[in-house]
Amino acid sequence: MRLGAVIITMGNRPDELKALLDSVARQEGDPVEVVVVGQGVRVTGLPEGVRCVELPENLGIPGGRNVGIEAFGPGGGEVDALLFLDDDGLLERTDTAELCRQAFAEDPRLGIVSFRIADPESGETQRRHVPRLRASDPMRSSRVTTFLGGANAVRTSVFQQVGGLPGEFFYAHEETDLAWRALDAGWLIDYRADMVLLHPTTAPSRHAVYHRMVARNRVWLARRNLPAPLVPVYLGVWLLLTLLRRPSAPALKAWFGGFKEGWTTPCGPRRPMRWRTVWRLTRLGRPPVI
Repeated sequence: MRLGAVIITMGNRPDELKALLDSVARQEGDPVEVVVVGQGVRVTGLPEGVRCVELPENLGIPGGRNVGIEAFGPGGGEVDALLFLDDDGLLERTDTAELCRQAFAEDPRLGIVSFRIADPESGETQRRHVPRLRASDPMRSSRVTTFLGGANAVRTSVFQQVGGLPGEFFYAHEETDLAWRALDAGWLIDYRADMVLLHPTTAPSRHAVYHRMVARNRVWLARRNLPAPLVPVYLGVWLLLTLLRRPSAPALKAWFGGFKEGWTTPCGPRRPMRWRTVWRLTRLGRPPVI
């Protein structure tokens, strides 16, 4: 099984990027071909054999990753699966690529593998990095309904069947959008605790656009993918959860601004999932209302 890797960068973490590339190069088995996508920046100092695509502007996380996918041919077709890795991450083990090959080879319906993210100092895995509701035990692998954007592997057949990431999202929830489309097409998603990306513990709210885009994209996600009766239920639940978390006044203002934007701006094509997919998600422990 041929593997590639897509890494997007803003050019502000050259040391971390080099360490990540070294960890990819150390992977056992056939070499992993790597494409680095510069988001509106020049990228220099890459090791020999690492390809680079320099974009004239920052297309956002899904847009940059889509460019990386197409660098491997239409729908990434030059390889069988692609690893997507944050540029400040590090593959802890040297057998992660081989574990990916084995996982995909053993289950032809497996479309996406979500890695475990652990802090390099403490070894801690944040609850938000376990892509399921029952997140108290990050060491338990399981079948899941979404995945982590900067630490995963996707079979390229998934992109060829359901399309790439939603570039218009720019940041936040693009993984769930792809996951729901993949699940609706019959693919499976696994969370694997033994495939580890070391990554410093951070808070998502560190991004200035976080609250607005989380709210906007949540509405877009529902409008694009959910059966009509579930759209108000899903968004009502998330509105309630947001209020219960008691964000600051500026954060709440940004959130409501994004929520309004999600209803008043185009969200891309609407392809509601089938009701049997809703039932699959429910059986997996995460009905698409939360």
